[in-house]
Amino acid sequence: MTTTDDLHPDIAAALAEIPGGVVIDSHHAEWPELGMTMDVPSEHERAVGSCADGNVCAFSGSSLSGTRVSFSYCGTYSPGITVRSIANARSAGYVQARSSSGSVLATAIATSWANVSGTVATLNCVP
Repeated sequence: MTTTDDLHPDIAAALAEIPGGVVIDSHHAEWPELGMTMDVPSEHERAVGSCADGNVCAFSGSSLSGTRVSFSYCGTYSPGITVRSIANARSAGYVQARSSSGSVLATAIATSWANVSGTVATLNCVP
């Protein structure tokens, strides 16, 4: 059984920030009502570098690396991690990383990704 002491710091921080999270294990959590999952690669795994078909994702590292948060439907979300890249694995629309003032920091159109600079407050997915 995973205890709070065993949780990866990214998982613990997201659980504290975003209500409704469920721990899967020390490196995985989900928010069923948001359609959101978070996966932190372990030291034995390669960095997560893909976003599942139909999802939009945010990554803590540039070029789709590091901790991944994925959303299975479009909306406006607080990613719960420091975002350095975003991906849109949907067949249409776009996802934007936005600052707290609403400025667009990066945009990923359908089937693409983008690196992000600046502090991301929300991810906005447009169908």
